[in-house]
Amino acid sequence: MFQPLRRPLAWLLAGAAVLLAACGGGTSQIQAFEPPRLTVFGDESSSFTPEGRKYTVNEFGTDGQTLDCNASPIWIQDVARAFNFAFPECPLTGAQTKAATRAAPGARVADVVRQVDAHVAAGGFLNEELVLVLAGTWDVLDLYAQFPARSRDELINEARARGIRLAEQVNRMVGLGARVVISTMPDMGLSPYGIAQGADGARLLTDLSAALNGRVRATIINDGRLIGLILTDEFVQVAARAPGYFNLSNAKDAVCTAALPNCTTRTLVDGASANLYLWASDRWLGTGGHRQLGALAVARATLNPF
Repeated sequence: MFQPLRRPLAWLLAGAAVLLAACGGGTSQIQAFEPPRLTVFGDESSSFTPEGRKYTVNEFGTDGQTLDCNASPIWIQDVARAFNFAFPECPLTGAQTKAATRAAPGARVADVVRQVDAHVAAGGFLNEELVLVLAGTWDVLDLYAQFPARSRDELINEARARGIRLAEQVNRMVGLGARVVISTMPDMGLSPYGIAQGADGARLLTDLSAALNGRVRATIINDGRLIGLILTDEFVQVAARAPGYFNLSNAKDAVCTAALPNCTTRTLVDGASANLYLWASDRWLGTGGHRQLGALAVARATLNPF
């Protein structure tokens, strides 16, 4: 199996322990942040079908027959709940429907630009509107598919350019009054898809992911009052080495046997628990992954001095 890191396990665990505290400004709130609404941009990691299905494992409600979109929430739902918000595709009793996602399956960085353009055209950002952003997975997969027709160096440079473009959109939104929590994309070399590519393919996917993420981190405005950063790539790297640290039992295989968004707790590999798997499919995070990503995002949204 591909092993992307050479750092000692103790170092990795120490890094995991500070993931919640180390990203996004290093200061704390004096007054609780109360955004007027929540808007999300990105790909299927942050979207629903019109019926409320999620692109991960969907769970049944107490009747055992009807899917409950509020069970096993995805990361953006965790953030919405922290402010008593809900999405129209998945209402929540007692919560205000002040959250909306423009994220869409298959979205690349170029599509995120269009999502932001559409939001601006529809009236723009409210002052201190909270925004969540997660994109780049499809960009990395697209670039990987172009090897070896294009050289490794050329593809790495293109991944960097896309990271810059994504970060520029974050800075643009901040300039329009938003407060943004952006997640780095997962390390695709450690996804089930990446592992299946063999050592060389996994290494290229990891390097492409790092190139895109690195330019995001270097280009966004380094001010925790405006932007909170969460390091999903580093979380995935630590989980790959020590899944038990995050209460996971499997960080390398997909738990779903049905294609997303049609995966449910009844379409899992034999004997598997969705809560214990990092990945739902070969490319997209599962219940265990969204749980950790949601915790990171809630910490950034509620602790940063927005």
